[in-house]
Amino acid sequence: MRNLLLCLILTLAGTVFLSAQDAPKGKAHARAITGCLSQGDSSNEFLLTAQDGSTWEVRSDAVSLAPHVGHTVTATGTVRAAAMHNMKEDAKDAAQDAGMKKDNKEHGHMEITDVKMISDSCPK
Repeated sequence: MRNLLLCLILTLAGTVFLSAQDAPKGKAHARAITGCLSQGDSSNEFLLTAQDGSTWEVRSDAVSLAPHVGHTVTATGTVRAAAMHNMKEDAKDAAQDAGMKKDNKEHGHMEITDVKMISDSCPK
């Protein structure tokens, strides 16, 4: 009986783990975010502060981000660790729906594949 219960628990845990590997329906791995680009902690790391107040640590091997520091840009890229990130977003949304008053500003990491300058300055 113990072995059967152990097998059932392991099967359930494996199922939950495998289902977490896929992004939840309606959430994309790729996103386009518009905001202000600033220099990050290292020369190839940047911070994109979106218009909704969310912040994204971004980097890119595909496009040069340094010329866009201080500009408002639309950056398109893929969310790193997307499945985990999307679960975190869902948990924040559920907490807010349950009445938590803390803001729901997002923070994440992206690998940028394309950048388009919107303005040569950032809003103040």
